[in-house]
Amino acid sequence: MDFKQIQELIKLVNKSNLSELTIEEKDFKVTIKQKDEIIQQTVISGQFQAAPQALPTATAPAAIPAAASAAPAAPKAGGGEDTSKYVTIKSPMIGTFYRKPAPDKPLFVEVGTEVTPGKVVCIIEAMKLFNEIESEVKGKIVKILVEDQSPVEYDQPLFLVDPS
Repeated sequence: MDFKQIQELIKLVNKSNLSELTIEEKDFKVTIKQKDEIIQQTVISGQFQAAPQALPTATAPAAIPAAASAAPAAPKAGGGEDTSKYVTIKSPMIGTFYRKPAPDKPLFVEVGTEVTPGKVVCIIEAMKLFNEIESEVKGKIVKILVEDQSPVEYDQPLFLVDPS
């Protein structure tokens, strides 16, 4: 069967009430389906694909509570009242957190470092792009909440800053 014959079969199926046509020859098999059937198959396969995608997200929340449990530990160490006056610098994206611009370079900030709006405090790598994260507040870094080279989530607290 050649390409022109296949095209003619496609046109024939499109004009007819057939929803599916399968032709088998020696080493050759062609199945032609109407668009409505393809849409239904896409929805069905999408439902099946959603289940495997649910598994990674099921494992990801297991990691999130670990990060969430680490974050509440920080306010307890500093005292509940003390942390309320601090401003939190949060991650604007998902990625990998880096405290230095390169392995052989010094840290952007440490506990006690004064920051001003626009000062780079860390880098978050997302999809091989290194995004500089800048402070939006003026103050002093009180606590670094994330380990260097660790994954971070969107809106995850990274630093506590004392604005006073």
